[in-house]
Order: sequence, then C-alpha cells, then structure tokens
Amino acid sequence: MKYIPVILASVFLIISCGNNEKATTPEGPKPFQVLAIPTKTITSYETYPTSIEGIVNSEVRAKIAGYITDVLVDEGVQVKKGQLLFKLETKSLNQDAAAAKANVNAAQVEVDKLQPLVEKNIISNVQLETAKAKLQQAKSSYNSINANINYANIKSPVDGYVGAIRLRKGALVSPTNEEPMTTVSEISKVYAYFSMNEKEYLNFIQNAEGKDISEKIKNLPKVQLFLANGSEYKEEGTIETINSQINVNTGSISFRAVFNNPSRLLTNGNSGTIKIPKIYTDAIVVPKESTYEQQGSTYVYKVGKDSMAISSLITIATEVDNLYVVSNGVLKGDFIVAKGVAKLRGTTKIKPMEVPFDSISKPIKQVFR
Repeated sequence: MKYIPVILASVFLIISCGNNEKATTPEGPKPFQVLAIPTKTITSYETYPTSIEGIVNSEVRAKIAGYITDVLVDEGVQVKKGQLLFKLETKSLNQDAAAAKANVNAAQVEVDKLQPLVEKNIISNVQLETAKAKLQQAKSSYNSINANINYANIKSPVDGYVGAIRLRKGALVSPTNEEPMTTVSEISKVYAYFSMNEKEYLNFIQNAEGKDISEKIKNLPKVQLFLANGSEYKEEGTIETINSQINVNTGSISFRAVFNNPSRLLTNGNSGTIKIPKIYTDAIVVPKESTYEQQGSTYVYKVGKDSMAISSLITIATEVDNLYVVSNGVLKGDFIVAKGVAKLRGTTKIKPMEVPFDSISKPIKQVFR
C-alpha cells in the first residue's frame, strides 16, 4: 500500500506533462479570404450647390408714378410680349392731355392766320416762324403727355411666365420703387449657377480635353442636377460658360450650366446640387472593407506567395460607393486580405482562401434610414 501514493503522483505528473505539451502545440495559420485586385472603369462625381434662374428674367417696372387700377394677370400664368399686365390711374393725365391738345389747336390757328399775311408781305416772316416754334412746342408737350398715358398701360417686355406680383390694386407705384411690380421669366430652359474654389477649378480645367478654354468647355461632360428634395432631375445639363475672373471676396470661380425645362418643373429661385462626372479608365480599385486606417493613412494587407500578410500603405485618388480608386501602393493582380483585416497585426502568416472580387465589392444595401 505504501507504493500507491508514489504511483498516483507519477500518474498526475504524466497527465500534467501531457497537458503542457498540448498547450504549446502551434495552431497553424488561420484562414482569411483574399482577392485579386482588378482594374475597372468607374465614374466618380464631384458635387456643388447650385441656384436656378430662367434664361430670361425681365423685371416689370412702372415708368410713371400712379395708382394701380387693374391687375390683369395672375402669378404663374404664361404671357406674350406686349400683353397688358397692369393699368395705372390716368385721370389727371387725361386732363393734362386735353389741355395740351387745346394748346396745339390754338398754336395751329395762329400759324394758319399768319401764313397768308406773310405771303402778302403784310408782316415779317419772323412772326410766322415764332408761331411755328410755339406750335411745335405745344405738339411736343402733348406727345409727352400721351406717352405717359401709354406708360400707364404696363405690358410684358418678353414672352414668359409671371412671377410674384408684389403690388395690387390701389397701390401707388413709381419709377423709384426698389422692387419691380413683377418679373416675367422665360423658363423653357434654365440656368444653373455654381462655383469652384481656385484649386478645384485648376484641377478640373487642366484635366479637361482641349487646347484652350473654349475647346475644353465644349468637351466637358454632361452634368446632373439633384433637386432640393434629393430627387434627380431627368434632363442632363451642359456647362456653357466659365467666368474668366476669380471672385476676390470668395476666392471662387462661377460656372453656368443650362438645362431644358419642358415640364416647367424648375423655376427662378430653385436650389439643388450639380454633379459633375469624372471617369477613371482601367483604374485600380480595392473594397473599402479590405482596408483599415491608422494615423490618417489607409492600408491593406498584401498577401505574397509565402502566404504572409504584410501591411501596405495605399494612396487613394477618390472613392466611389464602397470602393477606393488607388493611385499607388498596389498593382493589378496583387492579392490582398478581403475581410477581417482588423484581426491582423504586423506581418502574419495566413491560410489564403481566394474569393471573387465582386463578392466583396458589392454595395451594402441600406435597410434602415
């Protein structure tokens, strides 16, 4: 019986040694999905806030002072050039016109009376010429009053649509009013104005095809318009002009694009966002999911033939959806760790499991807002 404790001790020692030996046995490389980097032709977009205006915006103003007696159109209606919009009170002008007409008649009578006397050499020609001058002066005064009466009929200066009518019947208007009575806008086409800062402008125009600015503008791609509610406007726009000077107050350069507006959905004062496409041909791309950031830089884990995952810095040109367009750091055909890069540290031996690029690069559908 005295040998039993010794035997038990030996058994426990063997078991203990066996456990220690199992704990120090290496587990081997862990499996990680890897993918081969391809090249793709993709399009990115630069966005800029924009304001919308009709291609013609003609202010309607009074040329004489007077009270509005009639408003003959409503806001938003279509009008033709020369169509009557407002009438002003002309009672006093009509009285002035009658008096001026009487002066014309009296002056004419005087000329008619002196004419035969001059022909018979009874009076000098000077008297007749003086009478004729008075007649001309009376006619000018009458014509001026008649013009003012015509100005009381305020007409549309262009074809278009009536904007806000700020003054109604009974309001006093004059040529010195700060705001126009209304604005008539031609909105079959609209202008979209937006701006770039100096750096953005230089990058944009230097990358455009063409020998000079005019040729570059002709070769610019069509632009898209997104409305204030986030919806995309169905018509594409064309950049027509670029301001030749930098705004000294904002340091920006303004652009003007034109959009067809057959449905009249767009009008003066609309806001939105202009999106300008930039096409990257045969660009090296990596999924965002296959990258990680450290101290403001972006990295991937390249996988060599020895299955070693090595952290590699990449330079990002732009991002499109869930992809990065890479300008430096990896090449077409390089293998990188596709998923789980957060689990890696430094240089790590892995067990590569190749997966298709598109299985990782597909955009993640947003289920909840």
